[in-house]
Amino acid sequence: MRKAAVAASAAALVLGPLAMTASADPAPAPSPAPAPGLPADLAAAVQRDLKMSTDEYLRRAALAQQVAAFSTNAQQQYPDVFGGAWLDNAGKAVVALVPGQGQDAVRQSAQAVGFQVKDVAKTQTALRDEKNAFQQWLTGQPQDVAKSVRGAVIDVVNNTVAVRVDQAGLPMPGFVDPARVIVMAAPPQGPDTLPQATAVAGEGGGPAAAGDAYASQAGHTSLRCSLGFNGVDGNDNAVNITAGHCDPNIPAAGTGDAPGVFDLLPGDHLGPQVGAFEKSVLGAQDYSIVAINDGARDRFSNNLVRVPGQGPIAITGVASPVVGAPVCKSGARTGFSCGVINAVDQTVEVGDHDLMQSFSANICALPGDSGGPVVSGTMALGISSASTVADFPVCEIPELLGVLTGNGPQLFVQPLDLVLADNPGLRVRTN
Repeated sequence: MRKAAVAASAAALVLGPLAMTASADPAPAPSPAPAPGLPADLAAAVQRDLKMSTDEYLRRAALAQQVAAFSTNAQQQYPDVFGGAWLDNAGKAVVALVPGQGQDAVRQSAQAVGFQVKDVAKTQTALRDEKNAFQQWLTGQPQDVAKSVRGAVIDVVNNTVAVRVDQAGLPMPGFVDPARVIVMAAPPQGPDTLPQATAVAGEGGGPAAAGDAYASQAGHTSLRCSLGFNGVDGNDNAVNITAGHCDPNIPAAGTGDAPGVFDLLPGDHLGPQVGAFEKSVLGAQDYSIVAINDGARDRFSNNLVRVPGQGPIAITGVASPVVGAPVCKSGARTGFSCGVINAVDQTVEVGDHDLMQSFSANICALPGDSGGPVVSGTMALGISSASTVADFPVCEIPELLGVLTGNGPQLFVQPLDLVLADNPGLRVRTN
């Protein structure tokens, strides 16, 4: 996607809720499976992009999942006082509370596990209602205003709704804080095609891991993307979970005419076909499920994420996105790069569709990275869907511009938990 903000070369959890007593005391989070040292490429990206040690990265990632579990229970049991939760810049957990019945119980529970408490004016429910009201308000605006709005998100840190626009000075409803109207260029969309080629015969070599390059082909169209997480469907068939916009013929998914998925060899040559698109969704969500051929099943029977050809990290579970959590993506174009989640459950316009319930992080991704994995610690989190900097040839340029302007790269991500919820029986391979 030379012209696409979709971060493909072609074109940008579930932690079980912990038990809570009537007083909202959270049970201790289950200990994560022992994780080996991070591979050299990921460790380097953590230190370069997050300016922290790998131990601190893993600590914050685990803490974010404790926050996610606490939030789920607090929102269910005390919606009239719960205002959201996140990790602050120092990596400390913060819980926002509104005065009301039950506030003391939630406060005591949060403080008992070391979380800080912040008093706010609006509950998370009220913020969600404001976001919905904004979407309704937008439908009644003139076309030039509606086209200039790129999305909206609940900003839990500032206890308000943030709106993304492509130009300053647009009229906004009174409940939108002018300071939280963020100017962001509209992400363009368009596939990055590969030269037409014929698949070579023979078996592929070695394991196929998340982050490796692949090509999808339909007729005379070939697209370049990155493999997502390996998994199995409800019938225990091997699958790979990648981006929907990496399918060059979405209506044909799951039929005899479904586009093929091929190994992508050096020089952008097609290797053997490893599968075909079984299901592809591009609209409110952006994901594909690739059915892996029987002959390639063993190659996809792993839980690995890596920079192509380098040492992998083994996925130990599935995580939930939390504002402030450290995350890293891998892609065939730019490898590992890391950032911090700055918004969850947001709506953002990408090309001709609105990506719903996505999360975003300050990560650079370029054409070729689309469909690749996003992780937090050693847990699977999402699929790269769209990027604000996909027109740049290298990440160093937008990253430097971000330092100068304060408007750095943004990666929009399809949450993995939504994909799993949408497809009963689908599972990600873990230890």
